[in-house]
Amino acid sequence: MQIANVGLAAELLAYAEKHGEVVVGLAGAGQMGTDMVVQIGLMPGVRLGALSEVNLDAARDALVLAGWNQGDIAATNTAQDIDRAIESGKVALTEDFKAMCASGRVQVIIDATGNPNVGTLIALEAFKNGKHVVMLNVEADITIGRHLAAEAKSAGVVYTGAAGDEPACTLEIMGFAQSLGFEIVAAGKGKNNALKFDAMPDQYEEEAKRRNMNARMLVEFVDGSKTMIEMVAVANATGLVPDVPGMHGPSATREELAQVLCTKEDGGILSKSGVVDYSIGKGVAPGVFCIVKPKHPRVLERMADLKVGPGPCFSIFRPYHLTSLEVPLSAIRAVIKGQPDMEPADHPVAECVAVAKRDLNPGDTLGKIGEYDYRGFAMTWKDARNQKAMPLGLAERAVVNRPIKAGERLTYENCTPCDDFIVTKIRQRMDQADSRFADA
Repeated sequence: MQIANVGLAAELLAYAEKHGEVVVGLAGAGQMGTDMVVQIGLMPGVRLGALSEVNLDAARDALVLAGWNQGDIAATNTAQDIDRAIESGKVALTEDFKAMCASGRVQVIIDATGNPNVGTLIALEAFKNGKHVVMLNVEADITIGRHLAAEAKSAGVVYTGAAGDEPACTLEIMGFAQSLGFEIVAAGKGKNNALKFDAMPDQYEEEAKRRNMNARMLVEFVDGSKTMIEMVAVANATGLVPDVPGMHGPSATREELAQVLCTKEDGGILSKSGVVDYSIGKGVAPGVFCIVKPKHPRVLERMADLKVGPGPCFSIFRPYHLTSLEVPLSAIRAVIKGQPDMEPADHPVAECVAVAKRDLNPGDTLGKIGEYDYRGFAMTWKDARNQKAMPLGLAERAVVNRPIKAGERLTYENCTPCDDFIVTKIRQRMDQADSRFADA
């Protein structure tokens, strides 16, 4: 029996019949990138046109894993080469993201590099060439996302966070709750890995290998950086804020969430309504949640009757996020609808700053997120600015000026960001312009 296509699948097939398949350019063939190479090949109405990756062997492995024959993988150096490969039914492989962004056949770029500076370069090049951008690189988004969103609007294209990643999944259920008129008390995620603030890559090499991950990326999850990054991204897209520096992160189970992440007046731990947070309690990960409060006793009565919870607050819960497998949906919606799944507001809300994981000494040049030197820590933007705290996305290759003890925050006074990075230059301009918000 033939099952009818419904929803986005039906819209995508209708678009493809009229305009041809949505053609995606992908930057990065790490764990997430490889997932997307495979996933795009399984989806109707969309195809991978080009893959940009400095490690060509890893990129070829990903393409072969997805079912591409070696003869259908075209090594390319120019935009024209990429166009010819796509037109002949092949997939273009290139080391040059600029060539991919300049391709006339590629409609949307997905950045899966995870590097704030590289992601910035790719996004700006894509906008220059009239391409939509799906930013799976949340590290770049929390650092200069407002600038990238403004640049996209100027270019008449879409800049969006990625479906399947916790921030966009959280916004999905927030939008549902808001459309029903609920008060949003809190929104957040379950912490997916055991939380160990001082985690180091050496300790996780074996687990990373077992899970087909990079140890640095695994540590970015374990040391809490990724959770902080993702919740700051939610904050900057919604206006929700961390209730306290670092957030609460209670051990609330899925069943307890709405009675813990609610205000003190309602029996919970929050000082106010309208916050981002996370839980390390059983049954929450890998889901995302939105804690809501009905505004009328009849609605509260119905929610309790429907066994959503006892009230007065309730958890709207999505028990999964499919990460990289869902990301192509954002690319599709950007092309066929011109709509973002998630974009930052036009004013600063929260900041993910860097905190030392070990004692740092003058002259030290810092490594990458998830390595040995620092981790992420969520704060309100105003608190971070007042303390001159350094954004996490500027910490790579920053130079230490003064001794910093483990657990202390990196600041513009004890560290100097790398001026060679475009992300640093843009953020410096943003900080100067944002002085108008400091006293608002």
